Amino acid sequence: MNTKSLEEAAWRAILDHVPGRAGQRVGPASASAHPESGTLWQIYSPLVASDWLVIAQLGQTLDGFIATRTGHSRYVTGPEDIRHLHRLRALVDAVVVGAGTVVADDPLLTVREVVGPNPVRVIVDPSGRVDPRARVFRNTDARTLWLRSAQRPMPAPVPPPVEVVALEEREQGGFAPVDILRLLAARGLSRVLVEGGGITVSRFLAAGVLDRLHVTVAPMVLGSGRASLTLPPVDRLDQALRLRCRHFLLGDDMLFDLELHS
Repeated sequence: MNTKSLEEAAWRAILDHVPGRAGQRVGPASASAHPESGTLWQIYSPLVASDWLVIAQLGQTLDGFIATRTGHSRYVTGPEDIRHLHRLRALVDAVVVGAGTVVADDPLLTVREVVGPNPVRVIVDPSGRVDPRARVFRNTDARTLWLRSAQRPMPAPVPPPVEVVALEEREQGGFAPVDILRLLAARGLSRVLVEGGGITVSRFLAAGVLDRLHVTVAPMVLGSGRASLTLPPVDRLDQALRLRCRHFLLGDDMLFDLELHS
């Protein structure tokens, strides 16, 4: 069996470890896959260890930017990191993105680079910025939840599989991350990927609700642009978040797997 076939077999075996997916095999996993012995298992085993998971991911430059000042971001990281992102999607029940990400990138938020199920797509859009013609609303490969402010007019009915959900704005400029997670948990979506952008990931990190954070750093320098993470300022280094960290090479990029809750 060649390297590519071994990797695919190991990945299928990892998918079979996802909680709550017993009997939902995505295809045969080779008996020789032995996922516990490979790099894929090292990266993803913490993500299949429990029924509850909230993980965020970012791809950034060496100097901490996820896009240019105009919002151009395709692609900061290389193809190996894109494949990693699609694997993260396949391991969760729901993928959360902010309105800015949809407006800038018009993503599908489906699993295409690897074998695996599509997560429910969750669009955080308090002010109704996202165009109803965005691909996440027109594409039928996965369900979509469109989170809108209960204080603002609701859009005209949208075709399935899009569900418009009214949510109270309890924080300035948006929804409280804990409210989003409670809403998803009530729908049986307990394994969540917060995919972007930087503002949305920062809000979840600041709220203390993330279990893990994956940051992939590309050997690229922008010098200016849109920041990866923006948190409340601190005056001393001992007030900074110091996280337990593992790291893995993804092609020319470096993945930092950061553990927030032990």
